[in-house]
Amino acid sequence: MSVPITDPRDRLIVALDLPSVGAAESLVAQLGDAVTFYKIGYELGFAGGLGLARELIADGRKVFIDFKLHDIGNTVARGIASLAALGASFATVHAYPQTLRAAVEGRGDSALRLLAVTVLTSYDEADLRAAGYGAGVEETVARRVVQAREAGIDGIVCAPTDATRVRTLLGPDRAIVTPGVRPEGAATGDQKRVATPFAAIRAGADHLVVGRPIVAAPDPAAAARAVQAEIAAALAAS
Repeated sequence: MSVPITDPRDRLIVALDLPSVGAAESLVAQLGDAVTFYKIGYELGFAGGLGLARELIADGRKVFIDFKLHDIGNTVARGIASLAALGASFATVHAYPQTLRAAVEGRGDSALRLLAVTVLTSYDEADLRAAGYGAGVEETVARRVVQAREAGIDGIVCAPTDATRVRTLLGPDRAIVTPGVRPEGAATGDQKRVATPFAAIRAGADHLVVGRPIVAAPDPAAAARAVQAEIAAALAAS
């Protein structure tokens, strides 16, 4: 049984999509107590971001390592074991059955929560067809959610537009994490399946990943608090 998340700050995950540790440290300092949860992906991770992850965890922050692992089972299991030892809260793998099973094995009895990536939020029906998939977005997401649930994965990463159906398939006690979240009026960039923070929470998301609308804002802390206010409003309306 998952523990209810009562603080809107713990539902917002700020994506540290920045080119250097120095830039990320500067943003973290600007955000201060406004943010408790950070995501580190390829860009920062490959620029020394795992060291920053250790510092954030030591400082009491939560860290989501978003490397979307997908490789032979042994490699995935060992990589996940290393992230568990780091003290990360979340880590992502692609939702392929062999990869899912290997990740669960690598996680062992640690506190690391594994998230399965279904279909990237930058993909639509045409992108799946171009990649050779016979099924569309909805069918592919549904199949991967069921496979992830059966493998013992702790949650799903999906577009906010998929969250309602994913919640039905996943059940109430596992996490739904949604990127592709854009406050009203914000540029969508390369995202194709997006929703506002309010709509994403109402659709069933537990955590929202927000990058550019906060990272590039003139006042990142104010932008983060605005997202959290939408989260609080959505929870109050539930």
